[in-house]
Amino acid sequence: MKFGYTIVYVKNVPSSLTFYEKAFGFPLRFLHEAGDYGELETGETTLAFASHTLGSSNFPAGYVAVNSTSKPLGIELVFVTQSVQESHKAAISAGAVEVSPPETKPWGQVVSYVRCPEGTLIELCTPVVG
Repeated sequence: MKFGYTIVYVKNVPSSLTFYEKAFGFPLRFLHEAGDYGELETGETTLAFASHTLGSSNFPAGYVAVNSTSKPLGIELVFVTQSVQESHKAAISAGAVEVSPPETKPWGQVVSYVRCPEGTLIELCTPVVG
């Protein structure tokens, strides 16, 4: 078995794809013509976005939607970068909200947190050296 996808259900798939392209530099891989589903080029594991309409069809009993008004869900997407400071600034310039600025952890890794416009929590970090 291998980890294949992370899908974030959002209000506006094209807007979310555009944000992630601008903020993190992930190029568009695919956007369905209906605009309800799209993917970004992120490496081996696919980062995808689907509309709440599609989510409702997949989960008829409902689900807890990511949103920017409440506390973040207890899950984060982690993007590894050599320059957390630059990536953090780029994310904020593209519309993210700072949760915590870049900080060097006791084990030497630099880490910061932002929330994307749709509410997803993102960790930006340097590689862990072990």
